Amino acid sequence: MNTNLEQVILRNILTDDEYTRKVLPFIKPEYFEGIYRILFRETAKFVTKYNKLPTAEAFKIELDQSDRLNGENYTVAMDLLPQLFAKEKTDSDWLIQNTEKWCQDRAIYNAVMESISIIDGKHETMTKGALPDLLSKALGVAFDTNVGHDYIDNVEDRWDFYNKQEERIPFDLEHFNTITKGGVPKKTLNIALAGTGVGKSLFMCHVASSALTDGKNVLYITMEMAEERIAERIDANLLNVPIDQLETMPKTMFTEKVKQLSSKTKGKLIIKEYPTGSAHSGHFRGLLNELKLKRQFEPDIIFIDYLNICASSRMKGMGGAINSYNYIKAIAEELRGLAVEFDVPIFSATQTTRSGYSNSDVGLEDTSESFGLPATADLMFALISTEELQQLGQIMVKQLKNRYNDPTNNKRFVVGVDRSKMRLFDVDPNEQTLTDDTPVFDKSDAGENISKFKDWNI
Repeated sequence: MNTNLEQVILRNILTDDEYTRKVLPFIKPEYFEGIYRILFRETAKFVTKYNKLPTAEAFKIELDQSDRLNGENYTVAMDLLPQLFAKEKTDSDWLIQNTEKWCQDRAIYNAVMESISIIDGKHETMTKGALPDLLSKALGVAFDTNVGHDYIDNVEDRWDFYNKQEERIPFDLEHFNTITKGGVPKKTLNIALAGTGVGKSLFMCHVASSALTDGKNVLYITMEMAEERIAERIDANLLNVPIDQLETMPKTMFTEKVKQLSSKTKGKLIIKEYPTGSAHSGHFRGLLNELKLKRQFEPDIIFIDYLNICASSRMKGMGGAINSYNYIKAIAEELRGLAVEFDVPIFSATQTTRSGYSNSDVGLEDTSESFGLPATADLMFALISTEELQQLGQIMVKQLKNRYNDPTNNKRFVVGVDRSKMRLFDVDPNEQTLTDDTPVFDKSDAGENISKFKDWNI
């Protein structure tokens, strides 16, 4: 029988303890074919049970007792045993490198074959929405020999981590930079929670405009408004023109302003529209790959407007078997996975519940449809508007979750808003009266009166 790579890998798993402990956690039985798959299963079972390699005699006894071998397979296995336990020395680096490549090739082959069964409708559990995730996992197969951080031995690595300057995308708003320690890091999901009309899209358009002027490449994905409407809001922000005056601006003036803007930044902004509820992380992944290929465009930051009207790549619609908690949580996990995969921060938004819409002190419990969303997000904050704030031209921001900093510091603050120009701005420090954690109601006239009554024991 001719020697092949499968046989070389299996022989070294059976005879080279160092090699086995390096590669065994990454090799799956389905990577092998025929008799080699059966022999690998028996090998892995023995090593797992006894924590050592089998001798030729012990392995033969295990095969004799196995119910996986029929007459023909048993004969082939017995013929292979002398070759599998032959003490042949193989270059270690070459073997590990080729074992890793073999695992990658086999994983891709298996994924393609499984994809064909899904496309043909013959797969028992998976739908076509699982194809991007299935193939990306196969393409991501690699040997990772890091088995964890040793608290004592890796002390220098930990010190380096503490003192490493993490790359962040800064805001042009002082308090947002304060609560995030200088901006949002890459590979994160950041969520704005607000009621209808409060300013979710306004916030994201402002931050997108700020990132563009800072020289960043920005991708804005919209499923709520047309591409031109998002561009209109960003025009109002960047050109410093009220949004209702854009349509009356002379063409020469408009093009000249945009030209001046482009000369001040190296960044690009791409706006892509999808139908409501139809696009998921698989579509976004395809868009990112297509932009890189066709336009040499790789975003530094992504905005998705907004999360609740995305679809899930793993779950079918809102069928009877899927509740909103699992569905929205799945979407959040997929978007955060996309942020990690493409090494960018992602901003999105979500609606408040009906009770949260009229609440001047929104909390995590006011998140619409799924409490699984806050569990997944790295940063989550509420945007709150009241009649009093509207008169002052302000929006209140309340931290709900923050993995970058202590969320109890500057838990509440206000930012100025110019809705005509779709802009946010820092307000005078004297106007920051909400940075402590006193409930908003307690600061109102009615709240103060009730507090007096309590003091008087009434």
